[in-house]
Amino acid sequence: MIPAPVISPAVEALRPALVRGLGALECGSSPDLADGLLAYLGLLGRWNAVYNLSAVRDPGEMLVRHVFDSLSVAPYVGAGALADLGSGAGLPGIPLALLDRSRPVTLVESNGKKARFLRTATRELGLGNVDIVAERAEQARVEGRPWVIARALAPLGELIDLAEPWLGPEGCLLAMKGPGVEAELQSLPGRFLVTARHRLYVPGLDAERYLMVLKRAPATPKQ
Repeated sequence: MIPAPVISPAVEALRPALVRGLGALECGSSPDLADGLLAYLGLLGRWNAVYNLSAVRDPGEMLVRHVFDSLSVAPYVGAGALADLGSGAGLPGIPLALLDRSRPVTLVESNGKKARFLRTATRELGLGNVDIVAERAEQARVEGRPWVIARALAPLGELIDLAEPWLGPEGCLLAMKGPGVEAELQSLPGRFLVTARHRLYVPGLDAERYLMVLKRAPATPKQ
């Protein structure tokens, strides 16, 4: 059995805010989930001090901008395996994997120091449902997943090119975006359609967040 990571007093102090946020997001507030998310924040903070994994430094800001932002998409991710492209420090993949430890999650990250952090974090958090692909998304040899997600990785047109090999025939691409997403729709290739768009609620964040859901367009019948 992997021992539970130690949660520092500074990170433990975030527990009440975390529990309130989980309730607002309707993610439940089990002690195991809260412990896992706090342990993840502690690991991220320690690694960030040395390896600069994220521009966000304050633990309270990390809770909002990383954990709550990641979990805001949970209602829109159905059952089945999930690939997180350009995962960086494991966002949104690690919070989603902690939320549902039965879901297979693949974290795709080519940056060496970030991939090392992901390996350490998944091991210390006991995330047996997570695997890591330390390659560029477009270079990896993949099998289609029902769900592919990316958080501010690339404009929609470029993101589709990166994500398409990862998607199963009926797979959904979930693109987490800010307020500039409307302009990106102009470059959307015709082979993909936006099937839904959701305004995301992120507790404690006064900024616009959207989730764009895309699927392959139906094939045109041959004449």
